[in-house]
Amino acid sequence: MTKKAVVLVSGGLDSATTLAIAKSEGYACYALSFAYGQRHSRELESAKKVAAALGALEHLILTLDLRLIGGSALTADIPVPKGRSADEIGQGIPVTYVPARNTIFLAHALGWAEVLGAQDLFFGANVLDAGGYPDCRRKYVDAFETMANLATKAGVEGKSRFKIHTPLIRMTKAEIIKRGHALGVDFGLTWSCYEPTADGRACGLCDSCLLRKKGFAEAGLTDPLPYAPP
Repeated sequence: MTKKAVVLVSGGLDSATTLAIAKSEGYACYALSFAYGQRHSRELESAKKVAAALGALEHLILTLDLRLIGGSALTADIPVPKGRSADEIGQGIPVTYVPARNTIFLAHALGWAEVLGAQDLFFGANVLDAGGYPDCRRKYVDAFETMANLATKAGVEGKSRFKIHTPLIRMTKAEIIKRGHALGVDFGLTWSCYEPTADGRACGLCDSCLLRKKGFAEAGLTDPLPYAPP
């Protein structure tokens, strides 16, 4: 019997590669995305295309208005940092951190997994290129996994042993891109920019754009996304 997995899919290249990895490992994949009040819906359009292209059996988009909480450049009227150096990006917790976002997302993924009878959850946590995010660390993932098995009916009754998979956690962006490319991910379907231009192009200057462009350059591959001119 094919094992089921719930995969968090944001529409970015990390989550697309994570979905491709889960599929390559033989899982029947159920993609989960969130309209959480982020600055734009462009990434959700990409999430739909990525989930369809990589053969997700179902793609669920949940609506959560985290703008009511705010506290992030992605969910409040706080400027998105632009043009930062690699050293600056790697220092501290960035203002694009959304309070408790991965905990909120994983909690919903856990609930859906329990209903589906799935024991495996995948998400594209990564600590090398943007290590300031506290909810991408291995220690956090292990703690959530322990909680998942303590706080669910399936876990308590011994019907499931939940496992949180983070296949990208120690990869560089270049390594992630190479892995996705090898697995046939169409990166032209993905989206990374925090603040796209009015004409629909990536800004090229936010942390996410800069990390993406650096990753493609180091991987020796061409980034298919259109960027605004410098």
